[in-house]
Amino acid sequence: MLRLDSLRHRSVSVLQDAQGAALLEFAISLPLLVLFVVGIYDFSGAFNQKQKIEQAAQEGAIVAGAQPMSDIVVSNGNPDSLQPVVTAVFNSLLASGVLPNGTTCTAPGRVSGPAPGLTWTYTISACTKTEGNLVIAINRGLVCPACTAAPPAAVATVVTVSYPYAWRFNSVIQLLFPGSTGYASPTITESATVHNQT
Repeated sequence: MLRLDSLRHRSVSVLQDAQGAALLEFAISLPLLVLFVVGIYDFSGAFNQKQKIEQAAQEGAIVAGAQPMSDIVVSNGNPDSLQPVVTAVFNSLLASGVLPNGTTCTAPGRVSGPAPGLTWTYTISACTKTEGNLVIAINRGLVCPACTAAPPAAVATVVTVSYPYAWRFNSVIQLLFPGSTGYASPTITESATVHNQT
């Protein structure tokens, strides 16, 4: 009887040790698994936002290529022909969900330019509290470097769109490692080029 009691205590002790080890392994691996899954989700979200910004730049470039060049002069600080371009990019980002619905920011924002090469930069701020500015740069003066005719003509337009991406796994990292600042928000920048039609 004593032998049976001893055997039962040993088997219960071994079973409790195995359960304790499994619980410890689970407690160690669960945060890493959560971080891994959230990281996959977050990187796919960043790639998705990159695609949407690229689409908005393409839409803006198509609209820009169709605009007249008559008001594109160095002395014009905000050409009327660029307003539809900024609006097209802004509306594309709003419709695709890159800019949140009910946002307080509006196009065209603050304009600077023209910079050398006939580039105007539109900065739209206050779209969200946590993310930075939406920056749309429109270069209407891309010249043909291989053209031999003089003077060189502005043959294309380049639209560049920049917007920051806020990592979602920063909150998970801060939950797992209190006091951590997480990762800085990268700025996603995409460009599109189209030949001027007019």
